[in-house]
Amino acid sequence: MDIIELLKSAFMGLVEGITEWLPVSSTGHMILVDEFVKMNVSETFWNMFLVVIQLGAILAVCALFFYDLNPFSPSKGKDGRRDTWVLWGKIVLGCIPAAAIGLPLNDWMEEHFYNAPVVALALIVYGVLFIVIENWRAGKREEAALAGSFGSRAVVAGGRPAGAHFAAPAADIAEDDDEDLDFGSIATLEDLSWKTALGIGCFQVLSLVPGTSRSGSTIIGGLLLGCTRSVASKFTFFLAIPVMFGASALKLVKYFVKGGTFGTNEIAILGVGCVVAFVVSLIAIKWLMGFVRRHDFKCFGVYRIILGIVVLVYFFVLEPMLGL
Repeated sequence: MDIIELLKSAFMGLVEGITEWLPVSSTGHMILVDEFVKMNVSETFWNMFLVVIQLGAILAVCALFFYDLNPFSPSKGKDGRRDTWVLWGKIVLGCIPAAAIGLPLNDWMEEHFYNAPVVALALIVYGVLFIVIENWRAGKREEAALAGSFGSRAVVAGGRPAGAHFAAPAADIAEDDDEDLDFGSIATLEDLSWKTALGIGCFQVLSLVPGTSRSGSTIIGGLLLGCTRSVASKFTFFLAIPVMFGASALKLVKYFVKGGTFGTNEIAILGVGCVVAFVVSLIAIKWLMGFVRRHDFKCFGVYRIILGIVVLVYFFVLEPMLGL
């Protein structure tokens, strides 16, 4: 068993655990990491490893939100269990678009789109979108605040101006002028309608293009459809459960069908990567859920743009210049 390969696997797990949940594209980071940290494994195993390592990350979601996702919890009453089953129904509904389009196109997309130019372009485009959307939402919030302050709109129960799709509670606006205050008409998962869940699922289809970021595309969808950042992020995590378990199972089946096997080294490498991804994901998810309550996503947009430029410069300037 090669300790160096295990350290490389641990590093991959670290990158996966951070970038899978932040809207910055785990694929874009893995492409860069692969240029500098080459694992001594077959190409078939590497392609499988990049997908199956996500199992560690998704198990972190199951652990952190076990109560929210468990319809059999003895501490939940009849209404609580029913709400949990409804939530699972919305999760499954939200996954249908990606499954319907992604399954038949998965191999073709990997063959034609898994390259540096596509990843870099997706990083930059969606980085710009994050900045534009957050600026737009800030404008909507100001409009809602003015409407609440000057009475140009009726105020309904809960303190939200009637008809204000992006209204924050009026009390919050009065007490805190922070322009990054989390707000939206869909403030809880219970507020999330079946139609909105399906709409967010449609945005998830965009993540089939490498560099888009699955979490990034679904969070953007949630924001555009009126979710608070907290709800958009949490529903994004939940949508990942069936998607990532399904993708991992499919990749494992393809790996074995193509004659792949697991020896002691392969098991150790995959195990270390998954365990590290699990632990790091626990930290990353907790941090993100705290961050989005008080800050917007523009910093991630800026980061994506910079990373996209770095990818372009490395692959199209430095690599040819240095003959790498």
